[in-house]
Amino acid sequence: MHWIFLSPHFDDAVFSCGGLIYEQVQQGDQVEIWTICAGDLPEGQLSPFAEELHARWTTGRETISSRAAEDQLACSIVGAGIRRFAIPDCIYRNNADGTPLVSKNDDLFMPLASNQIELAEALANDLRFAILPDTTLVSPLGIGGHIDHRLTRYAAEKIGQPLWYYADFPYVLRQTPNFEGMSVVMEQKISPAGLSAWQNSVAAYKSQISTFWPDEAGMRSVLHQFCIEGGGSVLWQATNLPDSISGGL
Repeated sequence: MHWIFLSPHFDDAVFSCGGLIYEQVQQGDQVEIWTICAGDLPEGQLSPFAEELHARWTTGRETISSRAAEDQLACSIVGAGIRRFAIPDCIYRNNADGTPLVSKNDDLFMPLASNQIELAEALANDLRFAILPDTTLVSPLGIGGHIDHRLTRYAAEKIGQPLWYYADFPYVLRQTPNFEGMSVVMEQKISPAGLSAWQNSVAAYKSQISTFWPDEAGMRSVLHQFCIEGGGSVLWQATNLPDSISGGL
C-alpha cells in the first residue's frame, strides 16, 4: 500500500504519526511525507516575530536548511520518503496589504484570510497532479487551528479524492477535538520498537523541542504517555463534513 501523509511543517506528520508510520513501513507499505510549508526564506528583513522564533530555535538565516536536515534524519528513522513544496511557512507570508500575516503568537491560530484560501486552492491543484492513483492520502485534522494546518487540510479537501485524517500532536493534548462527522478507519497498534523510533524521530527536530516541551526528556515522557493511551495510532475518514473548514477548526 502507498501512503502520503501531508505535513504542514517539517515536523507535524512525524510528531503526530511517527509510530504509526514506522509500523506501516515495517509491514511493507510505502510511506511518503509531503511537507507543504517548506519554501525558502523571503528576501530582505524578516518580521520581528520570525526573528524571535529564529533566535529561540538558534537557526538564524539557516532555518530552512537546518530544519530540512532535521526532517531528513527524522523521516529516515521511521522509514518514510520525502517530498517538499515551496510555500513558505506562515511566519514568512504576508497579508494582501503587504503586512506580515503573523505578527504575534496568537496570529498563528487565525482563520484563513481570503488570500490564504487562494493559496490553498492553488496548492490543491498542485497536489491533484502530483498524487498517483492507488495512493491513500492522509491530512492533518487541523486540531488547534494553526494557519498552516488549516491551509493543508483545506487544500487536501479540495482535491476531490478519498481522504483520511490524523490528529495533530501535541495540539490534541491541549484542545478536545470534535470528531462529529468522522469515523475511525484504521487503528494501528504501536510496538515498543515503534514507540522508540517515534521518540527518536521527534528528538531529531532539535530546534523545535523548546516550542512544546521543557527538554528532550520531557518530550519522551509525554510521547510515551500519549502512545500508551492510544494516541497517534488512529486515522479517521469523514462521513459528513461542512463544505469549508477555513475558519471552523
